[in-house]
Amino acid sequence: MYNYKHRDNNKKIEDKNSQVSFDIFGNIDIKKAEKSKGINLNKFVDDYVLIDIETTGFSPVKDDIIEIGAIKVVKNQIINKYDQLIKIDKILAPFTTRLTGITDEMLQTGKEISDVLKDFINFTGENIIIGHNVTFDLGFLSYNCKKYLNYNLNNDYVDTMWMARKLVPNSINYKLGTLANLFNVSYEGAHRGLKDVEITYEVYNNLRKIKEN
Repeated sequence: MYNYKHRDNNKKIEDKNSQVSFDIFGNIDIKKAEKSKGINLNKFVDDYVLIDIETTGFSPVKDDIIEIGAIKVVKNQIINKYDQLIKIDKILAPFTTRLTGITDEMLQTGKEISDVLKDFINFTGENIIIGHNVTFDLGFLSYNCKKYLNYNLNNDYVDTMWMARKLVPNSINYKLGTLANLFNVSYEGAHRGLKDVEITYEVYNNLRKIKEN
């Protein structure tokens, strides 16, 4: 079961690791708002939020996020998980359903994008974000946070694909599936938000072992 922070209509939600809270109207209270973009740290960290999104295409402007998956890690241990489907106002292309297993019927049970982004921001706080080719995910998330919430997603980040290029120079490519196979990590159920996050977590830890040896 995944743990969510639900908004109480009479209270603010605050995370001790976050500078983000919501008032009774669901408006975001943003501190340090002058920072407009995160920095690629290019290093291994012990505390972070690992993310993956599923989308209807490659353009943050033209396409939609249909799922966000995330895990929160403290001292290299998973302490919390988040996974949410998102309603959209269009029919999924058959390719998207074949790739992800997500159907139009499943998305009808999802939440509105603005509510999901608020949940995601609250879950992530100011933690470092990690992902595989994470600039893709951050491009969609940043665009939509600005569009729907007028919020700058400015967390610093680490890209496991960039790390793999440095640490596994002889890999045939740096797709998540290729690296999972290299490290004997199961790729079953991939192309869903939370599953891809869990695979990336294992890949990240294997890359750390290479770095430390």
